[in-house]
Amino acid sequence: MTQNFSSRIDTPTNISLSSTVAVSDSLEYKTISVFLVLLVCCVGIVGNIMVVLVVFTTRHMRTPTNCYLVSLAIADLTVLVAAGLPNVSDSLTGTWIYGNAGCLGITYLQYLGINVSSCSITAFTVERYIAICHPIKAQTVCTVSRAKRIIAGVWIFTCIYCMLWFFLVDIQVGHDGHVQCGYRVKRELYLPIYLIDFTIFYVTPLLLAIVLYGLIARKGADEGEEQRGPDDEEEGEEHRAFLLLFTLQVTKMLAVVVILFALLWMPYRTLVLINSFVPTPYLDSWFLLFCRTCIYANSAINPVIYNAMSQKFRSAFRGLYSCQRLEGTQRTLAVMICSTSCPSFGSSVKTKCLLGTREPPLGLLVNMSVSSWPPGNHF
Repeated sequence: MTQNFSSRIDTPTNISLSSTVAVSDSLEYKTISVFLVLLVCCVGIVGNIMVVLVVFTTRHMRTPTNCYLVSLAIADLTVLVAAGLPNVSDSLTGTWIYGNAGCLGITYLQYLGINVSSCSITAFTVERYIAICHPIKAQTVCTVSRAKRIIAGVWIFTCIYCMLWFFLVDIQVGHDGHVQCGYRVKRELYLPIYLIDFTIFYVTPLLLAIVLYGLIARKGADEGEEQRGPDDEEEGEEHRAFLLLFTLQVTKMLAVVVILFALLWMPYRTLVLINSFVPTPYLDSWFLLFCRTCIYANSAINPVIYNAMSQKFRSAFRGLYSCQRLEGTQRTLAVMICSTSCPSFGSSVKTKCLLGTREPPLGLLVNMSVSSWPPGNHF
């Protein structure tokens, strides 16, 4: 029983139950903990619901990258609801109130949301790399239907992978009668699981993102060099400058994704890794609160970034708030884009584009698609 209690550091829900009793039972700790968790969770839940709604209800927002953002938003909602809200009751009552079924289900949903979130980031990182660095190939690869199939595969794989937690957690009753959602076996036996999670869902996405973002940045630099060629025609020069601007914006937004993902998950991942090897796990209450807050902030901050860095998301959020459709604004934007981009194509394509009956070729759009986060899309 003692060993199981000491091992409970390794899930977001159980982190809040592993604190030093003297600190976690204090009024100061409970007040700060409940306030921070509720604040972050409320912002994140509202923001991610808005992301899902604007993509589903606004036609021009239904793009491959936005499909991945919807998957990410649903995963973040799962984390906030399954990990964040139970911590409020933990802080207030100091005991587990959801029973054995709640222990199994909530732990499963926590890891499901965390892992799907990581996989979604990896998926749209690869999609943006293909769209920007291989625009011709992107016409057949970067499609909404393919994005939906990839998302379905990610959720199915992660649902199956996370089922092992149904057999690893159980209700634990302490000597003082408090009920806890703990682990069935010794902490050391979970080390392979945590190492696999750390590698697949943190290290691998981070390294892959760094490599692909670097390639995207080099693509932008190469286009900048080509733009300065002495033999370029004026129209082509302006066109390349336009594409270069958006490519650089994509790189900037992708860098935001990498930095936030790496920084906000680093405290928790590092703590779990260290506690898997040391004989006595580190259970400082305030540091555990900091780790939990970083996890929830990672799931809550994405809609804030969309609103700050994407004009289309910002307009869509405003339209959702005022219950108005943005068809007029969308049509005006389409005409502006076509007026800028269509000179490079035939007159028939340009005419259809300006009339709203045909979009510019995907190869152009994916290079222009950067007025938003994450990894730029024609939002």
